Amino acid sequence: MAGLRYTAIGAAFELLWASQLPWLVRRLSKAQGVIFTLHRVLPDDPADFSPNAILQVKPDYLDFVIRRVRKLGLDIIDLDEAIRRIESNEPSGKFVVFTFDDAYRDNLRFALPVLRHNQCPFTLYVPTALVDGVGEVWWQALEDIVAGQNALAVTDANGETTYLPSATQDEKNAAYDLLYRRMRAMPEHERVALIRELAKQYGFDLERQCRTLIMDWPELRIFASEQLCTIGAHTVHHYELAKLPVAEARVEIDQSVKIIKAQFGKAPVHLSYPIGAASSAGPREFGLARDLGLRSAVTTRPGGLYAHHRNSLQALPRVSLNGRFQAKRYVDVFATPALFSIAKV
Repeated sequence: MAGLRYTAIGAAFELLWASQLPWLVRRLSKAQGVIFTLHRVLPDDPADFSPNAILQVKPDYLDFVIRRVRKLGLDIIDLDEAIRRIESNEPSGKFVVFTFDDAYRDNLRFALPVLRHNQCPFTLYVPTALVDGVGEVWWQALEDIVAGQNALAVTDANGETTYLPSATQDEKNAAYDLLYRRMRAMPEHERVALIRELAKQYGFDLERQCRTLIMDWPELRIFASEQLCTIGAHTVHHYELAKLPVAEARVEIDQSVKIIKAQFGKAPVHLSYPIGAASSAGPREFGLARDLGLRSAVTTRPGGLYAHHRNSLQALPRVSLNGRFQAKRYVDVFATPALFSIAKV
């Protein structure tokens, strides 16, 4: 299913690029700007089986995106300035904001040099338990477990076991898709229990993986002291907040803000909802972010920023720079947020 969806999106991108429609839409659209979502920045090609390759782009692609959006006449600004422009009735240039979720260690090695070279402001959203090395990067752990097995036996909470072949790439993709969908549908604490059980069953060290993939606090201090960087909150455990009781969801946000303030001496005022889809964060979570004093909060719902977003700063859309679509000709499409507002890609 995912493969067919990516094929359809790729065909749409090709058609839009060839038609030069993005240029016309950017010129006529009332969209004021766009927030880009990024996660990982890595120089190597992903493995043949890598469902999470959607989360990674190459350093040279990041460099090209930054240079291209400026050539298109778009300002690259930080979140504070973006909010000021949204709230202001004064005419201002159209803009782009770059944001990175999860504090991956490769952001330090491969993204930061590109951002510094281009003097590109950005926001880094930090999940504090993962930085402590005690959380689970469960989506990547699931991929790595499936990659290492020719078959899996998965027992659910009712004691029923599902046997999944995973010897071929097609079988691995099918097994990953099934388990990923199942985990996304579970209450968060059941999902945590399942990934921990799978890790135990197949000898996978979740904490070691977390410590390997995610920066620690000393590394993050490099970002906290970087003039181009705005540190944002990304909850404590990277749980889908909508799946938690309201009190627990509130603690996830509030504690992450307090922990970051304790580490760096300044409380973040911007939040990214983990996963960020409609099933992950909704009106209840938007209200929590507002009540806790967060100046803005971003989803992963696609779309551009318009004047009406001054009334919903805790529910801002973003456009993902998807690792499956790194062709340079597609950047003009990504930089046309009105297309995503219409299509909801």
